[in-house]
Amino acid sequence: MVRPAAYDAGLMPSQDSQPDAGAPSLSVFFPCYNEAGNVERVAGAALEVLPTLADDWEVILVDDGSADATGEIIDRLAAGHERIRAVHHQRNGGYGAALRSGFAAATKDYVFYTDGDGQFDLTELGKLLALRDPGVIVSGYRARRRDGIVRRLNARCWGWLVKRMLGFRCRDVDCAFKLYPRELFGRIELKSTGALIDAEVLARAARLGYEIRDVPVTHLPRTAGEQTGARLGVIVRAFRELRKLRKDIRKPKPA
Repeated sequence: MVRPAAYDAGLMPSQDSQPDAGAPSLSVFFPCYNEAGNVERVAGAALEVLPTLADDWEVILVDDGSADATGEIIDRLAAGHERIRAVHHQRNGGYGAALRSGFAAATKDYVFYTDGDGQFDLTELGKLLALRDPGVIVSGYRARRRDGIVRRLNARCWGWLVKRMLGFRCRDVDCAFKLYPRELFGRIELKSTGALIDAEVLARAARLGYEIRDVPVTHLPRTAGEQTGARLGVIVRAFRELRKLRKDIRKPKPA
């Protein structure tokens, strides 16, 4: 296993660190699409950090039909460590499909996910766990977003639109650094297969009375691979799903 750069920089916890008393049961998953240049690094970071935060934990690597070597790499990682599991899509289903597979595969009390591109510091997961509660979603927001101005502007407009249309509050809707109580996913039916997935989870959870707590996190530059969220097809799909979801969310609340 390649040792994370954060470890060499002195940012990773010591191997002697132990989780606090009452540490959570925790599933951590990474949705990946063509992340052959990143997935081994992020999996290595998870294996360094998680033993300091929890006793009962697992890592799930979701390959969303990648065209590069991502699938082969995560199979090798899973074969080499009993805490890692691999999930494969035969073809690319979209970001929402990858997240839905990760949520479905999780077996622990709390579910955390972040993208397989390595743009977040996993040592900051402890900040989210400190606020965990069965009735709370802890959502990271990028204190300083390391993207271009056009992407930041698009994200701000999109976030304002979905929150207004779906009726919930969250500082950074699409920040891929979120912690959920797993029982939430037994109470909601997710339908999004694309970029709307984060907003759908938050909207359905808020409708059931879950609280959303915002926590600042560090956003890092991408060092390998290619972003896909700004592609025209992804954007068109997101708007189509938003229109359908708005109608569904407006249905009478469950008893």
